[in-house]
Order: sequence, then C-alpha cells, then structure tokens
Amino acid sequence: MTQLARTIDGRPMIGDEDGFVPLSSVDPSLTTVQDALPLAAAGELPTPALASSSPVSAAHLALAAPLERPGKLWGIGLNYADHASDLNEDSPTEPASFMKPATAATGPGGPIRLPSREISDRVTAEAELAVVIGRTCSDVAEADVDDVVAGYVPVIDMTAEDILERNPRFLTRSKSFDSFLVFGSELVTTDEVGALDDLSVRTVVNEEVAAENRIRNMMTPPRELVSFHSEVMTLEPGDVISTGTPGAKHIVPGDNVRAEVERVGTATANVVR
Repeated sequence: MTQLARTIDGRPMIGDEDGFVPLSSVDPSLTTVQDALPLAAAGELPTPALASSSPVSAAHLALAAPLERPGKLWGIGLNYADHASDLNEDSPTEPASFMKPATAATGPGGPIRLPSREISDRVTAEAELAVVIGRTCSDVAEADVDDVVAGYVPVIDMTAEDILERNPRFLTRSKSFDSFLVFGSELVTTDEVGALDDLSVRTVVNEEVAAENRIRNMMTPPRELVSFHSEVMTLEPGDVISTGTPGAKHIVPGDNVRAEVERVGTATANVVR
C-alpha cells in the first residue's frame, strides 16, 4: 500500500507495508507532499524501496495532516439516501455542494474545538471518504477521473446544526469553525484502494458505531463528484472533495470521534470546548 504522510515537524514521508521513509530519500526533488500529488495521480510515485534510509513504522511517527496547504475544500450534503431520510429531507437530484475554508482543517487527533454555547450548542460529527486532487484539471470525463486523483483520505466533518436549522443559508457558517474538518494521517493512492463501491464508511463516537453505509449507496459516487465539480471550476493539486456521510452524531466535550473508511484508514479526534 503506497501512502503519503507528513510528520508534525513538517517532513514529507512516503510509505508502504514496511513503514515510512522521507519522501526526499526516494526523490530529492520532492520536498513536500504537494510535490508528489501529480505523480500519485499519474501512477508514477517512486517506490519506498528505493530509499537510502530504513523504513519507520507509522506507530513510531507523530503524523500531521498529509497536505501542507489544502486547497479548495468541497463538501457534499445528503449524498446517502438513508441519511437524507434520517433528517426528514428529500434527497437532492444533483450534488448538494458547499465549501469550507482551509482554516477549518486540522490534523489527526484534532482536537475538535466546539464553539461557545452562546454561538452553538449542538454540533454533530460525520465520517467521510475524501478525494484528493493530484493534477490541475477541468471538464474531466468520469472515465478519466482516476488520471487526476492522487488518492483518498478519511475525514471527520462537523456541523453546527442549530445554526444551520435557523436558516439553510447559514450552511457555510455552520461548517466553517476552526477544527471542523479533521484529516486522517495518511493519503492512500487510488491503485492501492481499488474499487470503491463495496467500501464501508462508519461514524464512530466513543467506540459505538453511530452510522454506517457503503459507497455504492451514494446518490453521486466519488468519480462522478470529481467530474461534476471539474465542470464548475478548475481543480488543482491539493483540492479535496469530502464525499458525504452515512450519518452524523451529536458530540460534546470529552467525546472521542473516529471516521473509519475501509481500505483507506481512520481519522480520530477528541472533542473539547
């Protein structure tokens, strides 16, 4: 399994089942994870076996979010019919997109920092599969999407639901607080993940599965989401599309939240106020 990661002190890493090595030790020209995204999309990443250094297990590394500078952060609402029915809402007939600022992103472990109760007293957490764009592109046919995707990463997305319920036009605000998008520690390349349809996505809070579904039950699957959004704007390396959640769970300080995406990994964070 080929993975891209970054340590908390900023060192870009590349890894496989044997562990991680510095990215620059396999190609000195690759000084950031962002540098490697086009190669990942093209299936041309160098193998960690070429490194001059010995691999180190992820368990012995402190890892940050894999992207140094995440670009445009797209989210998709109500992409599973079951989730829409849970919220007593009609499933949209086309992707229900929204954007989040890069300042909402945080790394594995979080913490998820809830706003003061005067601002919001009901925040929910949602597990999602996120797609990371690897090459600048526009008007991409669905059949060609794998040529522009660097890989996948699990994320936890948050919503201040009481703000959103006051008015649907408040969606951006309800999604944009600092720490309201937690990245997993490793980006897994598309060739390693393989077919997406059967993968499960789980929202887990305090070790209890709050929601679970399979990607085949999405209204708009990941490759179609990339193609759709590439018709709206130019996508660039480091842009991220979170593909929607099977379901959300109300969270409070002291909770532990985990997004589990089969064959991709997990993102975990504690909740504080």
